[in-house]
This record gives sequence, structure tokens and C-alpha cells, in this order.
Amino acid sequence: MLKLSLLALVAAFPFVAPRAHRAPVAARYTVAPDGNEARYRVREQLLHHDLPNDAIGKTTAITGGITIAKDGSIDTAASKITIDVTSLKSDQERRDGYVQHRILETAQYPTVVFTPTELHGVKLPPSSTAQSFDVAGLLTVFGVTRPTVWHVTAQSTNADLRGTGRTQFSFEDVSLSQPHVPVVLSVADTITLEYDFHLVRQP
Repeated sequence: MLKLSLLALVAAFPFVAPRAHRAPVAARYTVAPDGNEARYRVREQLLHHDLPNDAIGKTTAITGGITIAKDGSIDTAASKITIDVTSLKSDQERRDGYVQHRILETAQYPTVVFTPTELHGVKLPPSSTAQSFDVAGLLTVFGVTRPTVWHVTAQSTNADLRGTGRTQFSFEDVSLSQPHVPVVLSVADTITLEYDFHLVRQP
């Protein structure tokens, strides 16, 4: 009798395949309209200069956000930071033109994209006390995607998250050509990316 009852129950409620499980969202942070700046920093030695200096290009054209699940993992499908490198500006227009057209080729590769995948050493939820941690992910520069780790210091104020991130890679890592111009005697092989961020938590 029990077996017949179970069969009748199955017949009355046809099998429906379960939907793919997705961890419940704990927090969604998006790039705020202000307080965001990305920079590249490369050590160079210029002609007629006694000491080397850093070539620095900056932009505030940054969009995207990061979504963190309740278990502290990153929802990679809903997390991406995009930097518009066509707007990079340094203290020299000649350098900017060279970077745009000869190095980054921004007409073909107008953005640098970071997709965060993991958090390491962070305490959640963020607090007003600054903490340092690492964010691992995939960085796409010049159409080349490679794993990278950002070293981050951040703190929370009300619904905002503010801080600074930093990572490094070589020209060769992303298939970029090192600059070769008469006024530049030498250029270090290491590129440093820095990001001063202001993220706003969404309701």
C-alpha cells in the first residue's frame, strides 16, 4: 500500500530538475561616481636627468563592482572592474601619445579589466578599522589575460568601502613592448598598477 501511495505521489508531481545552486549574496559593491583613480607607474631614466623618476599615468574612468556571497567567496560572474585606458594622462602629452598608440594600442584594446576570484586574509564584514589583505584574480591587459594578486588596504565607512590596491607585472607578462625613444635612456621592466577605490554597497 505504501509503495502504491509513493508511486501515485510521483505521478501527481512530475520530476523537475533542480536549478543550479548559487550562494546567497551577502554584499554587492559598485564603483562610486567619485573617489576612484587608477595609475600605472614605471621607473625611467630620462636624457639630461641625473636621477631616474617614475612615469605615472592616471585615469578616473573606472566602472564595475564586486559581489561577495555569504560564505565569503566572490561571485565571479557578477564581479569585474574595468579601466578605460584611452583616458590615461601623465605629465607629458608626448608620453601619453606614445603609450596610447605604440604600447597599449588603445584603439584596439581600450580597457584593462580585472576579474576578482578570491579573497585572502580578509575579515568580513568590512569594518571601520583598516585591514590589509590580498585579492587574487585575472587581469586582462593588451588582450592578454593572466593571474595576478592585488595587495589591498581597505576600511568601511557606513555603506562605503575605501582603500588602495597594488599589483605588479612585467612588460613581457602581457606581451607589451618596452618604450624605445631618444629622450628615454632606460625603462624598468616592471609595471606597477595602483587603484585608489571608493565602492558603495548596494541595497
